[in-house]
Amino acid sequence: MLSVRRVPSLLDLSVALPPFLVDLIPHHLPRLTITHPHKRMAVRLLWMGLALLGIAQVQAQARPQIPAPSLHRVPQQINFLPEEFQGTWYVVGLSGNAFRRANDAQSKMYTTTYELQGDNSYKVTSRLLRGDRCDTFVRTFVQKGQPGQFTLGNIENYQLQDYLVRVMRTNYNEYALVYFKKTVDGTDYFKITLYGRREDLRPELKDGFVRLSKSMGLTSDNIIFPAKVEECIHVQA
Repeated sequence: MLSVRRVPSLLDLSVALPPFLVDLIPHHLPRLTITHPHKRMAVRLLWMGLALLGIAQVQAQARPQIPAPSLHRVPQQINFLPEEFQGTWYVVGLSGNAFRRANDAQSKMYTTTYELQGDNSYKVTSRLLRGDRCDTFVRTFVQKGQPGQFTLGNIENYQLQDYLVRVMRTNYNEYALVYFKKTVDGTDYFKITLYGRREDLRPELKDGFVRLSKSMGLTSDNIIFPAKVEECIHVQA
């Protein structure tokens, strides 16, 4: 039977992750540190599991050769509707300057659920299949600037200089395109996610995602479509 496990909060974990494990963390998720040394092994196994899933990269991340686009080139959804956007989204497509099709060909589909809070922030939960278990990652996106743009809550607890999330386009009931950018040690890593309310999207939406990604300077080698899985992501978050 598939077991469901919620990953403990790692915000208050004092020993830094080993460098090779830091490189395994998906570039769109915040970099984490550990404050409870006895949890180090559990965290190591967790990130190794993510690497096997294809969600994290197995090899150390080199500095990306493709720069992040200036924000004036990144579209933003007009008249963003926070309540309509909340709910569960399937991660149908991924592109970014740290992705390589050859390395990420075995990436597995996962889901991300946005829960609107009273202050217009979102509680964001990503649900991943790891072996025969479901792992969940929870963080907070806080509105920054215009509606539909966010930063990471409690960003001071992460080794990040900046973290930006921008909803680029969405019709709320079918698809969404979301831009993520984090800055680490002066280097910008960016990613575009194609979300779907269902696992399958119309071909024209996937084609539009590819065209948009390339307009941001990415190539076909930086674009992947994670494989569908039957377990975990169908369980109610």
